[in-house]
Amino acid sequence: MRAFYADHFVLPLPQGHRFPMAKYRLLRDRLAVDLPEVELTEAEPASDGELALVHAPSYIQSVAQGTLTEPQQKEIGFPWSPAMVERSRRSAGATVMAARVALFGGEGVSANLAGGTHHAYADKGSGFCVFNDAAVATRLMQAEWGRTHKQPLKVAVVDLDVHQGNGTARIFGQDAHVFTLSMHGARNFPFVKESSDLDVELPDGCNDAAYLEALELALAELDARFTPGLVIYLAGADPHEGDRLGRLSLSFDGLEARDRRVFDWAWRQRIPLAFAMAGGYGQQMSDTVQVQVNTYRVAYAYWRHWQNLAP
Repeated sequence: MRAFYADHFVLPLPQGHRFPMAKYRLLRDRLAVDLPEVELTEAEPASDGELALVHAPSYIQSVAQGTLTEPQQKEIGFPWSPAMVERSRRSAGATVMAARVALFGGEGVSANLAGGTHHAYADKGSGFCVFNDAAVATRLMQAEWGRTHKQPLKVAVVDLDVHQGNGTARIFGQDAHVFTLSMHGARNFPFVKESSDLDVELPDGCNDAAYLEALELALAELDARFTPGLVIYLAGADPHEGDRLGRLSLSFDGLEARDRRVFDWAWRQRIPLAFAMAGGYGQQMSDTVQVQVNTYRVAYAYWRHWQNLAP
């Protein structure tokens, strides 16, 4: 199974910044030891043209040149630096590469070790998100698919980060070929929500059983309303009970069961799936990394199912 990373492009953050930048390298190190079957590849950066399939050219240039206003930079939550720009491009590029491998490469399942930057809008960043990787990958896969297929590619973005995918919802709000599903904390950031195609709002303290029941109903509704040819899955670790920003109460087992439901749903219909890790702010960073390693174990099992289809 192929997975793409960009953790060696590190943002220089001020002392005490709450974003856990080190988790990405820790995840890669864990996968190299615990799941060596995962082929780890450095991600290429998304180009201006690829980003412009989603983002306003003026915004792309302001990010690249460091000319965002102070309020715009503050909304992103990172100080500007050339490293911020490069890492943001490569984080989007990693989801593009994962989606291409899953959809066109015969792999069925592929991954970005980071990504899930779902708070980024077409014309602005927000909430530690500069460019919207799921949106860029969706638009680019649709363009590449359209060159050789008569039917448009329909994409489902299944967002199980604890925060609503507000940027993704706004970007695809009028697109009948993209279905956005977001399951998130009702009282969590962003405090003014957008309208996804399907929003499932969860109460503080939501536990494994309630969460998994809500997920089953959400996937059933998605099935009834939409038939995707590609799934982009945001496998946030932040619903975990030990997360500083999550407010939900899922256990390690509950999150692993969540992943199995998503991968099993896609596998039953033979829908290629690319996934990104999205949020994770554990009080113990090792907890966040463990949730993510568990996601990779589940993903690898379903990747093997896809390989058994090969002639």
